[in-house]
Amino acid sequence: MKPTLLVLAAGMGSRYGGLKQMDPIGPSNETIIDYSIHDAIKAGFGKIVFVIRESFEKEFKELFNAKLAGKIDVDYVNQELFKVPEGASYNPEREKPWGTGHAILMAKDCIKEPFAVINADDYYGVEAFQTIADYLRNSISDQENCMVGYQLANTISENGSVSRGVCATNENDHLETVVERTHIEKLPENIAYLEDEKWYPLPADAIVSMNFWGFTPKLFDHLDSQFKTFLQEKGDQLKSEFFIPSVVAEIIEEGDTQIKVLKSNAQWFGVTYKEDKEKAQNAINKLIEKGVYPSKLWE
Repeated sequence: MKPTLLVLAAGMGSRYGGLKQMDPIGPSNETIIDYSIHDAIKAGFGKIVFVIRESFEKEFKELFNAKLAGKIDVDYVNQELFKVPEGASYNPEREKPWGTGHAILMAKDCIKEPFAVINADDYYGVEAFQTIADYLRNSISDQENCMVGYQLANTISENGSVSRGVCATNENDHLETVVERTHIEKLPENIAYLEDEKWYPLPADAIVSMNFWGFTPKLFDHLDSQFKTFLQEKGDQLKSEFFIPSVVAEIIEEGDTQIKVLKSNAQWFGVTYKEDKEKAQNAINKLIEKGVYPSKLWE
């Protein structure tokens, strides 16, 4: 069975200053998503599911339907603030949806096979897609899940703070804990995260999650249950987020699943901030010069 790729593209890009999901970085107006999908098709994925917002649905579909017609099956789901379990309540002044866990939950009805999850604004690398596709094709039980881990130092923006899931593994490369740090920066003396107005150092080679996960459909049962609890406890907060690393941490603690941390030498880069775009463009141009990609990706 071919795995599915779930692309989290609903973020509005508040730090970036626009819809970074649709911002071209390639020489023929390719977006970062284009390169991820190209790598996924090459690795053997059979379907793409985009999580988007109704506010830009028309433009998004027009852009990607034209590119992907005849190349791979495509589906779309919307992540909206009001899409919560029946009877759930939340602060009426809240403006944004509930984060990555909520985004994945939106795809519950259209994914029935093992699937990978990526951010729309991150470049993960050809080798990483092949590694996770091979793992998902060989997955034989609902307890077998995975993630591609990256070294923290290779994922930091020079232009501001980033959010990362900081991971700890055992001797078998299974994930033991993952903690979402929502404000990590490269300081003059080290890399550190900010919490309660204090800075705490992190090792440069710490393994972090870039939201490149591999799951079986059983994950949706966990998401359903945990999201209901989350809304009961934090639904009244204006900026609370239902992060997928927090979901994973809880199911690991429950002993219901194992997460294999897959090692990859793939190059990662992203466009969290507008200033990151030039660096991403330069990285893509170097990959084209090496022959990894053609200058016109979809020809």
